Amino acid sequence: MYSVGIAYLLWLVSGCGALGFHRFYLGKVPTGFLWMCTGGLGMVGSIYDFFTLPGQVREANIRNALFRSGSGKPLDNGPTWRNINDGEARIVREKETVERTILRIAKQNKGILTASDLALEANIPMDQAKKVLDTLVSKGFAELRVRRTGTLVYTIPEMMDDDSPLEDF
Repeated sequence: MYSVGIAYLLWLVSGCGALGFHRFYLGKVPTGFLWMCTGGLGMVGSIYDFFTLPGQVREANIRNALFRSGSGKPLDNGPTWRNINDGEARIVREKETVERTILRIAKQNKGILTASDLALEANIPMDQAKKVLDTLVSKGFAELRVRRTGTLVYTIPEMMDDDSPLEDF
């Protein structure tokens, strides 16, 4: 688990983020080198990091929890398709991680998702989807709740609408 305190300490020790030590700590090695070579993008990136560091630590912890779930390697749910416009329209095949799929579903559903939602969208077995979501619950990044209808759902609290029809489980 990454710590916000350590990330801020590394930000401070690296010249208020100019050397990017905090980015190396969070596993963002390419941008760590970029920060190191450009002085934190002329300190603009360093100032940005100062305000967004708690969110970056949270994302790194989610990434770490997903990495450790199951087989000890990142989960891959196959290809997704996107239009990229670089002068001419074309379709580029790229892979979407299970973490990104979880966050996308949660954002679309106001912070609420089920194991079947994840299995369908990520093209993974139901037991693997449940295992990944249970890992997020055990790490404190998600909560297990029950709808008024009795259906069990997983929630990402920071994406939830306050008026959701859920009860604590």
